[in-house]
Amino acid sequence: MQKWMNDKLLPAVMKFANTKVISSMKNGLIYTMPLTIVGSIFLLLSNFPVPAVSEYFMKTGWTPWFAQVTGATFDLMAIIAVFAIAYQWVHEDGFQGLPAGILALAAYVITLNPTKDVMNASGNKLLGVATGVIDKTWTGGQGMIAAIILGVLVGWTYSWFLKRDIRIKLPEQVPANVSGAFTALIPASVILTGAFFIYIIFDSAFHMTMVQAIYKVVQIPLQGMTDSAAGLFIYIFLISFLWSFGIHGPVLIGGIMGPILTTTTLENVKLFQEGGQAALQAHGHLFVQPLIDQFVTVTGSGMTIGLVLYMLIFAKSKMFKDLGKLAFGPILFNINEPLMFGVPIVLNPVLIPPFIIAPLATGMLTYAAMATGILPVLSGVSVPWTTPAIISGLIVGGAQGWKFMLWQILMMLLSCAIWFPFARVQDRQNLKIEQGQSVDDVDDAIDAAETTATTKVSTH
Repeated sequence: MQKWMNDKLLPAVMKFANTKVISSMKNGLIYTMPLTIVGSIFLLLSNFPVPAVSEYFMKTGWTPWFAQVTGATFDLMAIIAVFAIAYQWVHEDGFQGLPAGILALAAYVITLNPTKDVMNASGNKLLGVATGVIDKTWTGGQGMIAAIILGVLVGWTYSWFLKRDIRIKLPEQVPANVSGAFTALIPASVILTGAFFIYIIFDSAFHMTMVQAIYKVVQIPLQGMTDSAAGLFIYIFLISFLWSFGIHGPVLIGGIMGPILTTTTLENVKLFQEGGQAALQAHGHLFVQPLIDQFVTVTGSGMTIGLVLYMLIFAKSKMFKDLGKLAFGPILFNINEPLMFGVPIVLNPVLIPPFIIAPLATGMLTYAAMATGILPVLSGVSVPWTTPAIISGLIVGGAQGWKFMLWQILMMLLSCAIWFPFARVQDRQNLKIEQGQSVDDVDDAIDAAETTATTKVSTH
């Protein structure tokens, strides 16, 4: 099995993960992270979890000011993504990526409808049509897949021209910025003209924009396929399974699924802004990025807090004791590479089972808790991935953050219960190697040590 993984499966997976489409998409979307985090702060402020404070913000006029920042972050995610993906594609090809990013942004705006219906407050009567506008409905989550597709196309087109040296060349005496502008002129003409014809085709033939068509035909079905218990199960399993063989699962699977999760998360943000928690409960997505960050990969992939606590409290082998002390600090900030390669967990048949089972259990139980109403649907508030557990649960839950904090604690305790039996077996093997004792002697020593440790903890 291991030989087949190393010789057949892993090379194919790595080849796919390193394709230009995946790498530019993954690295380009990283640029949206600051917008997500800062936007989440202002989303929390505009919907503050303490009613008295929230009412004060509303009464004094701070709430719409907070919403201004939220609208300039979450609602512009697609146009930032189209810029960043085109930039990253050309940059990875060894050319100046800024012109490509600018062209991708312009091409995206060209494909949008420059008008927007103006409705009354109740939304049931048309008051007029605004012209010369950019509709933010399609510059946020609903336009994300279209932005990715267009960003890739623009990046590929721009690089195609430069690789073949199809450009206007000026003398060396001309300043670099001027020369660069002329370098982009020929690909710019093709890209922007292409966007022009795309707009005409979709407007005349389908009476909608390209972005709207992609949303209906591609994005909604993709979200339907992934935003389910089965989709979540497969996602979590692949992360842990790939990590078990040394492939960084969150990076690889996140790079592929990231755009979909970003989209569903942004749609939850919009629902929460427009209709509060009631709208989320009725129409919100359960499978969003904060679910993964706070209940699947919190304390590191595999929910390895259980392994570290065993090392600190029950371990008999010197290796586990020393490594537990070393790994405790990083794991508080969701970094567990010292465990992955130090224990190791990678390619370890004893520890791979809990590494896969623990996040599956915590992730699926969290999904079920939200589906049955035990927990509220997440609003899309995000925190940096290094935010410690418990604190992160309190923040992402908003007004009901205390529920997610307690649930996070419960899930970590569950991970401990899953990890402890397997960690015990590994500890016995480590001790046997260190002391050269028989298995029976090692078993007796560990049983005695665990009984003593349990008694001390219970007494305390």
